[in-house]
Amino acid sequence: MTSSNATARSSLLRRGLALEYVTLGWNVVGIVVLGAAAIAARSVALAGFGLDSLIEIGASTVVVWELSGTGEDRQRRALRLIGAAFVLLAGYLAVQSTVVLAAGFRPHHSALGIAWTAVTAAVMFALAAGKARTGAAMDNPVLRTEGRVTFVDGVLAAAVLLGLVLNALAGWWWADPLAGYVLVYYAVREAQEIFSGHH
Repeated sequence: MTSSNATARSSLLRRGLALEYVTLGWNVVGIVVLGAAAIAARSVALAGFGLDSLIEIGASTVVVWELSGTGEDRQRRALRLIGAAFVLLAGYLAVQSTVVLAAGFRPHHSALGIAWTAVTAAVMFALAAGKARTGAAMDNPVLRTEGRVTFVDGVLAAAVLLGLVLNALAGWWWADPLAGYVLVYYAVREAQEIFSGHH
């Protein structure tokens, strides 16, 4: 590897780590904000989104661990851990959406929840794009794959936001759990691709 290539690689590595640290920091703060909003509104959707933030923290931690070392075996283990995160995400979404629909649970309105999920959606989509570009430039499947976890997090934030807004404006309490089923499909598909070796 030439000196210029080594410098470029080092720069990409720093960028990848920075993206993961921002993701970690955002989700740590998010757990606190979402917890407060969920308790105030008695919202299952907001509480569930807080659990999703925990999964994203785990996935980001895996990437930081993988980027700190080398070797295909390390990458394979990291990908399997991220695949497990997708499985957990799909399971949580399926259970949460089914319970909310079956119980007919109607949460209170949450201005804090609406504001936080709106900003979170924008931040997660931006981080996901950065991870996709950086992972492609580094030829790092772990960073690219975790970028998909971040993308799902952004889509989930948008879905929760839509549900909160429709509940606040029209009383459509069932909109959020229905959107959750779409994300179940996406998360299961990503997990299947990881475990089948397509990544």
